[in-house]
Amino acid sequence: MAIRKRIGVELRAVWNARDRVTAEAELNRLVKDYGDSAPKLARWLEQAIPEGLTVFSLPEGHRRRMRTANPIERAIQQEIKRRTRKIPIFPNEASLERLATAVLVDRCAPQSTRNGPQQPELTST
Repeated sequence: MAIRKRIGVELRAVWNARDRVTAEAELNRLVKDYGDSAPKLARWLEQAIPEGLTVFSLPEGHRRRMRTANPIERAIQQEIKRRTRKIPIFPNEASLERLATAVLVDRCAPQSTRNGPQQPELTST
């Protein structure tokens, strides 16, 4: 199985855990498993995922909806994926970050600023 798919399956085990304690244990196992073979991934897991585990403080009926049904996030992820398909290899990590940041800025900018700064209307008096 390709590493991306394997990591996705393993992360789903964290999100699908029955409670926060189980999710944290699964996350700690992932960090330990990838500590030697993929240290950047292990650091990212350690830094980024615990914040998302706050979903376990919600009532069980709300958890799934709150962690998976964010259409805005999904749209941004799809746009980043669409743009990165056109550039199969990035020269460095910073170039990928610049592209992702540009997508986010574009999505988050108010509509009025997307076409450049607005010129004030001049009226004759």
